[in-house]
Amino acid sequence: MRKTPLVLLALLATVATSCSGGTGAAPSPTRTAESKSGTPATSAAQKACGADYLAQFTTRQKLAQLLTVGVTDAADATRVVRTEQVGGIFVGGWTDRALLADKQIVDVKAAAKAPLIVTIDEEGGRVSRVKDLIGAAPSARVTAQTMSADEFYQATLTRGRALKDLGVTVNFAPDVDVSSQPDDSVIGDRSFSDDPAVVTKYADAYIRAMREVGVGTVMKHFPGHGSGSGDSHKGAVRTPPLDQLQQVDLVPFRALVGAGAGVMVGHLDVPGLTTPDVPASISPQAMRLLRDGTGYGAAPFQGPIFTDDLGGMAAITNRMSIEDAVEAALEAGADNALWITTDAVSKVLDRLEQAVQSGKLPMSQVDASVLRMAKFKGAPVQC
Repeated sequence: MRKTPLVLLALLATVATSCSGGTGAAPSPTRTAESKSGTPATSAAQKACGADYLAQFTTRQKLAQLLTVGVTDAADATRVVRTEQVGGIFVGGWTDRALLADKQIVDVKAAAKAPLIVTIDEEGGRVSRVKDLIGAAPSARVTAQTMSADEFYQATLTRGRALKDLGVTVNFAPDVDVSSQPDDSVIGDRSFSDDPAVVTKYADAYIRAMREVGVGTVMKHFPGHGSGSGDSHKGAVRTPPLDQLQQVDLVPFRALVGAGAGVMVGHLDVPGLTTPDVPASISPQAMRLLRDGTGYGAAPFQGPIFTDDLGGMAAITNRMSIEDAVEAALEAGADNALWITTDAVSKVLDRLEQAVQSGKLPMSQVDASVLRMAKFKGAPVQC
């Protein structure tokens, strides 16, 4: 499940290219951080871009920057940020409302040595975690049936500002699945339409509006959950074969790959793409399809790749432990592993350090992901 050297070189070249549009000044000499074992944690290939940013982290902290974990309250969040320097936290329906409502998130962010992403699922409709704080919004399907794309853009500006005021920095939306499933099915009314052109138009409006107000977005669920066989919260999900996804499910991703949003990869078994019993969220083939773009006629994706929840969805948990899942996802090429509790963070990081030391997870790949996440969250990266 490791990348080939050629893929790694291409990955690093992409990061270097994305960082080279600044002042053009030559990078200044920097020291390298060291891991617990004393091994330099910054690869020579990364020194031309982002070396100063990378040098502030130990190897373990770099790995922690690639994790986003669900938190119960401010104390839980502060602890995991301060002790392990995770790169992101997730605010779920179970999270104490005071974290955002009473601005406790400010102190949590202060415990981070690098910008912390504060993430949430706020799609509108039935997937709305803070409607009690910012008001309700219609589902994606109702939105596309009752608003023009411009009206939706304007409404999203207002909603995005409200999220930002609460302290949210990244919203795991829009859902760009193309679906005609019943409203109450796993995707259903979370999809704007069964027409990929309509999905693309409304998702584009959403991404542009959120970006304008300073909230990051993440399209989901690559390579397309809209015609999946079931609910990945409850068990394995099989999609139509890859060649059938090309003309429908992959269209919005193809069109919006350069829009500035991240992409979330789903726990989806895709005939013609993924190895049997290896869902897309931990599949090197799925990650490569998205990153390279050539396999579905898209431009290479230069943003961050997130996994869907690895700790609370049976499509993964029925198959492996959280330590196995996170390791598999990052080795496959994901930039950020998401799950819904802080309980296993230390054990996961122990496992990831072992993967680096053994060469299963190359340090150059870790550095590339750290820099990709840094760019996405607006961290200061000098080139």
